[in-house]
Amino acid sequence: MAQLDDLSDYIITPDPTAPRLTRSVVGTDQTGAPVTAQVVEERPLTIFLNRQEIVTAMTIGDYPAYLALGFLKNQGMLADNETITGIDYDEELETVVVRTLSQTTYEEKLQKKTRTSGCAVGTVFGDMMEGLSDVTLPDTPIKTSHLYALAAKINRTPSLYLEAGAIHGTVLCQGSRPLVYMEDVGRHNAVDKVAGWMLSENVTAADKMLYTTGRLTSEMVIKTALMGIPVLASRSGFTAWGVEIAQQVGLTLIGRMKGQRFTCLAGEHRLIRDADPEQIQDEPEKAARKGATWPTG
Repeated sequence: MAQLDDLSDYIITPDPTAPRLTRSVVGTDQTGAPVTAQVVEERPLTIFLNRQEIVTAMTIGDYPAYLALGFLKNQGMLADNETITGIDYDEELETVVVRTLSQTTYEEKLQKKTRTSGCAVGTVFGDMMEGLSDVTLPDTPIKTSHLYALAAKINRTPSLYLEAGAIHGTVLCQGSRPLVYMEDVGRHNAVDKVAGWMLSENVTAADKMLYTTGRLTSEMVIKTALMGIPVLASRSGFTAWGVEIAQQVGLTLIGRMKGQRFTCLAGEHRLIRDADPEQIQDEPEKAARKGATWPTG
């Protein structure tokens, strides 16, 4: 698949050439011949909220401040009106400290942890459903022509996945424009980086969509809904609980999106079918790795 030449739509894109994100490893192939492979780096990042250590996450190491902000926000540890007074990142100690003006309450959440199905062991503190009853998502329409255009742009964007694999991505989109493309070893980390960027830049969510890799699980749906984003789409499939929660909160959930095809299992009312699928170039059933763009697990 040809790479996309024009990246002007994006505010942030992956940098597959960044030296700290991958390294070369020498091995052998199926015939015993020597090969050199690019592999993704994993680094621990410990997140503090004021003086309290919250979690140590495995990450590729880019955008640590966005990851910390988004993680704390998505775990309900930062209130909507919270004043962030500082974010300190120490590369040598591999720590991020998020400082707030008011005293935060996190002890109860730290006492109750739910391990999720996410890659790199996603963790949700407290009640996973906390806050969902208060969520009202806007009825922002989404054109199917925009869905197809986004898939074509995103899947041709140079990325760590195309360079080395073993990575997940999440893209914040508006209309047919991809805005911020984040990658990480866990898809939840990628979503948290997007959330952290939105919080840092004071970006509204009502007219946005998340286009993400991997399964559309309960936690992915919950995070998207709590961020106030009304549409979540993926090349991959669904879990039953993810679909059930999306239906309850009115989130538009689109999966198995490849070429001409997609499946919408919640929030059908937002779709404006303004594109003829027969006019969209389909993908081969078995694409070569370099053309397969994102992982589907």
